[in-house]
Amino acid sequence: MDSVQVETVSPLILEVPQIPQTQATLTPTAKSRTRFTKNAIRTSLKASTADAVFAAVFSLATGGILLSNFLVELDASPVVFGMMSSIPMLVNLIQPLGAYLSERTTSRFQYSLWTFGIARLLWLILLIGVVGFSWGWVNSLQLEIVTLLIVLASHLLGGLGSASWLSWLAIIVPRKLRGRYFGIRNSAASLTNLLCVPLAGLLISHWYGGTLQGYGVVLLVSIVFGMLSLGCQYFKLDINPKVQNAIVEYPHQQPENSNTEQSLPKNQSLQVETKDSLWKNSNFLMFLFYSAFWMLAVNLSAPFFNLYMLDTLHLDVSWVTLYASLQAGANMLLMIFWGKLADKIGNRLILIFIGVLVAVTPFLWLGIDTNNFDLWLSLPLLHILTGGTWAAIDLCNNNMQLEIAPIKNQSLYFAIASAVAGFSGALGTTIGSCIAQFAQHGGLLGIFALSGMLRLVALIPLMFVRE
Repeated sequence: MDSVQVETVSPLILEVPQIPQTQATLTPTAKSRTRFTKNAIRTSLKASTADAVFAAVFSLATGGILLSNFLVELDASPVVFGMMSSIPMLVNLIQPLGAYLSERTTSRFQYSLWTFGIARLLWLILLIGVVGFSWGWVNSLQLEIVTLLIVLASHLLGGLGSASWLSWLAIIVPRKLRGRYFGIRNSAASLTNLLCVPLAGLLISHWYGGTLQGYGVVLLVSIVFGMLSLGCQYFKLDINPKVQNAIVEYPHQQPENSNTEQSLPKNQSLQVETKDSLWKNSNFLMFLFYSAFWMLAVNLSAPFFNLYMLDTLHLDVSWVTLYASLQAGANMLLMIFWGKLADKIGNRLILIFIGVLVAVTPFLWLGIDTNNFDLWLSLPLLHILTGGTWAAIDLCNNNMQLEIAPIKNQSLYFAIASAVAGFSGALGTTIGSCIAQFAQHGGLLGIFALSGMLRLVALIPLMFVRE
């Protein structure tokens, strides 16, 4: 997928005006202009797609079904599952600090390499722990603690780099192609999951040394691909955050056949925001409210669907990974469609109408059992529905965030949005894990029903967000 030809609009130009303190309207000069050619943008987009593919392989053993099955093999409690799912969201609270630090660097690539590189290498410690468990050096409880500590440390470092990475990508991807490009990029990642997740599940369940050793093998492969993912970022256009923050809006496009650099027309000069701040941006605050409520409602049940299949229904991990591959396949096939549709009709309408389907989905789990009808029809269809609808939700939520955040100090907006969503998502997961401990309150099925109702309510604030 990294060879896909992605058409771009006219070359992107970063205007770097010298901002005087006494006037708010500026016209940049030719000396302050840094030009990105179309070929450089194409190369960056292909590199970013390859980055997504390798990162999808890295995520196989460091999250999702395979990590959940690893904890099930260690007889972990629902509280451990809740902690494992809430940590990646809760550590998003550190993203504003990461945005602050990144804006004081001179290279998005170098900052990403340090934060994500160290975060991914930390998983080597868990690999050593799996080997130690096989040789009797550590027990299952100690390995659970090590797993949670690595999840915490790696996601803390990832939280420091996430806002900078998203701001980097927002500059590289032309605005008119965001829906289409992110659809292609996410489809490539979904195709990777479609092919690799069932293979990894079969390897783990049939490994001659046992499932825990099989997981260790998959973890080693995942770490290698995670480092290759960071290597792909070397081929992306590097951005100096200090240059980016000198821009407050996208420059107007030049004619494609223009060979000379032009200044902006006098009546279209750059405007410096001197009064509006993040907390006065009512549209962004409404989006924050929607995002917080939505993440709480979704994560009330999201971490426990795999636990329900593995622990309550006692399904083999190969079955669960097969369903996951169907979900990834549906996600892949519909991602490009949602991207093109979002470019035409906008993201908000898709989020509202598809959000209703996502809200209804937890109720469909209430009648699931282990009979042949559910194993061969109900569960596959349920995962296909989940993959198709979440393709729209993930893509359009990301695009909405890119649209409503201004260029100036953009990473700070992304960081605050992630911090708010992460905290509320972690709160939802924590509440869900506590409820799961008490069967008299309905257990996991009660969580599914409650989550579905709250998801419907969470869509109401979205109706007041202007795109």
